[in-house]
Parts: sequence; C-alpha cells; structure tokens
Amino acid sequence: MFPQRKEKKWAKEMDINSITIDNLYGEQYEIAALIGIEAYKKLVMNYGGGSVYICKPDTIMKADRNREICEKFNGFNYRELSKEYNLSKKTIRSITAVKLKKLKNAPIDGQLKL
Repeated sequence: MFPQRKEKKWAKEMDINSITIDNLYGEQYEIAALIGIEAYKKLVMNYGGGSVYICKPDTIMKADRNREICEKFNGFNYRELSKEYNLSKKTIRSITAVKLKKLKNAPIDGQLKL
C-alpha cells in the first residue's frame, strides 16, 4: 500500500570500518588523534549525531569528596569538616543535608517502635 522506501546509494557504501583519521577534520580529527581511531569509531557508533558531555576532572573528584564528607559527618562537626576540606560551613551544610535528615529521623538507641 505504501511505496517502498529506496535506500540511498551512499548509505550502502558507508561502512564504519572504512573511516580513517584522514577522513576527519577539526574537532573530530582531534578526538580521534587523542583516543585512537578504533575508540573514535566506537564513539561514533554509540553517540554519533548526539551530544555528549564530558565532565571536568574536578567535577568527578567533587563527587568523591562529597561522599567522603558525608561519611565523616556526625551531625555536629560542620566546623571541623569546613577546615579539613577548606570549604565554608554553608557548603558543608549543603553537602550533608540529606545525611542530617537521616540522622534526625533515626531512632534513638533503645527506643521502641509502635
């Protein structure tokens, strides 16, 4: 009932394995030169046509730092943590807000549940 879609000639000829670094230019060339053509081909196959955000190293390290701060947090040691990590008490409060809520809602030792 519907007309069959014709496959474009160039689409058949395009094969990811035929891409070489010489086919690339600009930022695409820079990426392939940095990570290698095989890794570049994997990026093309998985993310081609899309947008990929790559975090800065400090963003990745910040998550680890925040996790460590939360582990050390006891509900009262804002000042010590702010000195240790060279952050403001306000920042420490923001990082530990979820853990503080859990600490406040935790049952007291020996408390009976109804």
